Amino acid sequence: MSTAGDSNAISRNYLDSLLIETRYMNSTSPSTSFELFGRTFASPIMTAALSHLDHMGAPGMAKGIAEGARDAGCVMWYGMAPDEEIDMLAGTGVQLIEIIKPYADRDLIFRKIEHARSKGLLAVGIDIDHPFGSDGSPDVCDGYELRAMTTAEMTELCAFAKMPMIAKGVLSLYDADQVLQAGVAGMVLSHHNNRITYAIPPLMLLPDILPLTAGKCDVFVDCMIQTGMDAYKALALGAKGVCIGRPLMTAFKKDPANGVREYLTHAAGELAKAMAFTGCSDLTKMDPSVIHRAGL
Repeated sequence: MSTAGDSNAISRNYLDSLLIETRYMNSTSPSTSFELFGRTFASPIMTAALSHLDHMGAPGMAKGIAEGARDAGCVMWYGMAPDEEIDMLAGTGVQLIEIIKPYADRDLIFRKIEHARSKGLLAVGIDIDHPFGSDGSPDVCDGYELRAMTTAEMTELCAFAKMPMIAKGVLSLYDADQVLQAGVAGMVLSHHNNRITYAIPPLMLLPDILPLTAGKCDVFVDCMIQTGMDAYKALALGAKGVCIGRPLMTAFKKDPANGVREYLTHAAGELAKAMAFTGCSDLTKMDPSVIHRAGL
């Protein structure tokens, strides 16, 4: 099967094309300590907003990833789920961000935000990039019809939430501007695991997005982030944090008890190594000038 246009492969190739220079003089052992929405975490490497995990042949995966993220001192993001599943994940003690689908039944979105608030979640968000199916008609997910958000609706949700609201699936200056106008506290640059082919790599877009946000909201990067070095590249270019997805699923399957914690802890160590080798003593000292594009 042809892989032409595979957005995951394009994103992976872009990440691998980014090279770093080293800066040892006057460097010190770094801290990866990370602050988000008033809480402090061990590193800015977080889980991606996975969903339907217990239906993928690995019962207990959702809880296992939550516990692994908790034990590694990391944030957990989670996607489409019934309230009972969110309750279970929140009950592990992990700091949780719930990403809600753009349900055509807008009242359902309001109810889920209200539920997230009642459970003390760290933040909530909307999957703005999942309104359409493969033929461009409204998608239907788990029996729920989805519909594209409007700027006015997003503004209303941000005001209603009374907690940080995130737009997941931003991949253009246009969408970034619209969600910023709506009042989001954060946005995730993502093509949602190859949801559309030939998508621009989220990390490639980051330098264009940052002048627009100008510190008004946090910007996170998703898609093919797999290692601490991948995280380093995104953070050096200005991302607030990054999300790792499928490698954590593999880590859980290999070792349900310890795999996720060990993977996230190892990735944080890889990040710390890259920071030490490039003169970054903490996450506020990241410098995009250490990144160079191969062939340029």
